[in-house]
Amino acid sequence: MKVLLTGASGFLGSIISSSLSHNSIISLGRFNAGINVDLSREVPKLPDVDLVIHAAGKAHIVPSSKIEYQEVFDINVTGTINLLKGLEQSTLPKSIIYISSVSVYGREKGLLINEDEPLLAKDPYGVSKIKAEKIIIEWCKTNNVICTILRLPLVLGENPPGNLKAMIYGIKKGYYFNISGGIARKSMVLASDVAKFILKVAVVGGTYNLTDGYHPNFNELSHCIATQINRNHVPNIPLFFAMILAFIGDTVGQKFPINSNKLNKINSTLTFDDSKAREAFGWNPTPVLKGFKIHE
Repeated sequence: MKVLLTGASGFLGSIISSSLSHNSIISLGRFNAGINVDLSREVPKLPDVDLVIHAAGKAHIVPSSKIEYQEVFDINVTGTINLLKGLEQSTLPKSIIYISSVSVYGREKGLLINEDEPLLAKDPYGVSKIKAEKIIIEWCKTNNVICTILRLPLVLGENPPGNLKAMIYGIKKGYYFNISGGIARKSMVLASDVAKFILKVAVVGGTYNLTDGYHPNFNELSHCIATQINRNHVPNIPLFFAMILAFIGDTVGQKFPINSNKLNKINSTLTFDDSKAREAFGWNPTPVLKGFKIHE
């Protein structure tokens, strides 16, 4: 099978690439790829492929300017449009898999949110993912291409980016702390399990949440990390003290590590239902607390 993989040099993309090594993989990216192109600016010239995995995207950023805001849409939306235009100029693939996010639901709290919930995101990242999903779904319908949307929560693996990277670093240096016992649960999934799922779902299509099914809380995740880096204790602070710090953060601005919005998210349980994938494909992933290994 010939596979076109965008974002192959990224965190998840590199793990997907490794898992599909027995296939003929053509990587697409801005640098050091089989096809070097900036999708946010150009329509690529593409070879004929059987499967497209669109994992490229802009994440792990809260835009603080109009330029950063526009960059999110240029990469996530315009980049998707340009990819599809490039595919139209070659033989159409049989299947497309789009790596999306549970951010599309726009929820800050909730239990076992499923794929039928409305897409209510208002932040730039979530809105851009909604737009990209709709564009790909309509394009696939028009061109009779099997379409798969994978909505992912926090993705874990060696050398993770974003907030998880900051959490690991904070625990290592001794300045990370849980708030009010760290009991808020969050959906998570191992990147390796997502990668293994791709070829199975590609021939069928559909929209699926993927989680580990356990949804660890912050206390469990932080201790999982601490154990691996020989930290015996993860400190905890009471909620009232965190609220004082958040108030200071609201006044000081984004450079402060916490504000009221961040505190609300940290202290709220948010989980997603993956029973659709379990029933359709026997999705049975490794629990994150057992499978998450940090590369030192």
